[in-house]
Amino acid sequence: MWPEGDQTLTLLAKIREGDQEAVNALISRHRDAVGRLVRMRMDQAITQRVDASDVVQDVMFEASRRLDDYIREPAMPFHLWLRQLAKDRMIDMHRRHRAAQRRSVDREQQVATIGDDDRSAADLAQLLRDAELTPAAASVRRELEQQFIAAVNQLDEADREIIMMRHFEHLTSAEAARALELSPAAAGMRYLRAIRRLREALGAPNV
Repeated sequence: MWPEGDQTLTLLAKIREGDQEAVNALISRHRDAVGRLVRMRMDQAITQRVDASDVVQDVMFEASRRLDDYIREPAMPFHLWLRQLAKDRMIDMHRRHRAAQRRSVDREQQVATIGDDDRSAADLAQLLRDAELTPAAASVRRELEQQFIAAVNQLDEADREIIMMRHFEHLTSAEAARALELSPAAAGMRYLRAIRRLREALGAPNV
């Protein structure tokens, strides 16, 4: 989901040298990934009032505004920093739009859709242990997608978050641990627990 890191590192190096064109290239390069993240995590009721593209624009503007701070002190990989900006923006948005209903912000951080790339389909097949569900089997995947989303949304927030990171955003185990501020071992245990509970929710055998 996120652009390859080597080119991002090259662009960051150019920005440190004062290349302003590299700033635009860096932001543009990550816009689609932020868009996918926002569409996955936006509450469906809010999408009737807020356009996802407007949220993406806000996130990218904030990233541009705070980029100098990141360049001076890059505490994490750029894409993890950017996804945190996006997540914070969506939490604030959900809080504002749901305050009247007094609903938990965490309840709104659910899955709206799954990625439409081949890797998302392959991940779904792996979780279901279904050898027939290949990335090319679009009709089968569509039939299962809603069931899969419903199962993910039954999980508690901690389990749902790491499933989204690993199978929707395609973060590595180390990246997920970094984003969650957990040790690799703790993140690995959380992931295994989440997978077990997800497979139970899907009615698939744990093997």
